[in-house]
This record gives sequence, structure tokens and C-alpha cells, in this order.
Amino acid sequence: MNLILLGPPGAGKGTQAKRLADKYNIIQLSTGEMLRAAVKEGSEIGRKAKAAMDAGGLVSDEIVIGIIADRIDQPDCANGYILDGFPRTLAQAAALETLLAEKKREINAVINIKVDDDAMIERISGRYACAKCGAGYHDVYLKPAKAGVCDTCAGTEFTRRADDNPETVRSRLMAYYRETAPLIGFYFAKGKLRNVDGMATIDQVTREIEGVLAKI
Repeated sequence: MNLILLGPPGAGKGTQAKRLADKYNIIQLSTGEMLRAAVKEGSEIGRKAKAAMDAGGLVSDEIVIGIIADRIDQPDCANGYILDGFPRTLAQAAALETLLAEKKREINAVINIKVDDDAMIERISGRYACAKCGAGYHDVYLKPAKAGVCDTCAGTEFTRRADDNPETVRSRLMAYYRETAPLIGFYFAKGKLRNVDGMATIDQVTREIEGVLAKI
């Protein structure tokens, strides 16, 4: 089973990808992790990626597609994979289609995690974590049982990502709608798109996705 998860920043794609990977015994493929692994391995495509990064430039779509091509041929992807963070643009989606066609493979489903923008801004901008163990909390929805004390490790110091603020989140959402949201129509036209309610609880979203996949 080969999947793509779509949704704006903070929609829970990473959380759901990990759950699906564990349940269906498929591999979660993060673009960033694949790039770092390719560079570390020193493959031909990895050397090209390293050269681009060392020069301070963006890694081209051609290089990323090459890294994905190498990665999905590895034995641990034989049972399937979830693409995490790719494609982000229509050009990347078209390149991925060409790659998979050449390999006589396909994406079985594209799960679109739908969210409410205002609620998403509140959700992301309220996040913080224990500085000691990394346990996650929220100003409104998930507070420690005892104020100022981590439930997991009893730590008393907490951190908040610098970009988890309303202004930055709005900017990230604008970039998503400008660059990535057109993929919703792209995959709908191909009959691959399946929508789920990303505003439900994490467990409910998981059950909804599993229900969708059970019909494929």
C-alpha cells in the first residue's frame, strides 16, 4: 500500500503517518530524512544533493525524485510506504507520477486531512513541550495535571518553537494554499483523493483513515 498524506501545517500528518506505518507494516518516508541518508551514504544522487546544500541552495526536484526513486527500490519498501512531505507542488506530483509509471507502480490513496484554519492557528500557536523529555502540551487543550510540572518526567522547564506563533502559522498556511493545496484537485481528478476530518481527536482521525483504507 503506497500512500500520500495531504494537509496544512499542524494537521497531524506526521502523527497519523507513524500510526499507519506501524499498523500496516509500511515505511514512512520523510523527504528530509531521505536527503540526509543519501548524503551520508555518498551515493551519486546523494553527492549531488550535498553539493546543492553546501552551496546554500535548494535541492532541486530532480534530485529529490532521484532520491525517492532509489529509496522505494529498497527491500523495506516492498510492502508499501507513506510519503511524508512530498509532493509539495504540482510539478513534483507530475514528476512522481512519471517515476511511478516507469516503475509500474502507483499511489493507492491520497489522504487529505481537512482542518479549520482559525482552529489550526490556535492549535499550533498553543503548543509547547517539556525541555527535558519532549512531552507535548497545549495552552488550552492539553495542560499538565499540575501547573508547571511535566506529567511524564516531573520536569519544570518548557520550550516553545519560535515559529509556533499566529503570524508565522498564517504565513505557513498561505504558502500551503499557494503551493500544495492545488494537489487536492490534482489527485481528486485521478480518483485517488480521500478526505478525513482533521479536527477530530487523534484516535478518531486514525479510525477514519483506517476505514478509508479498508475500502481500497
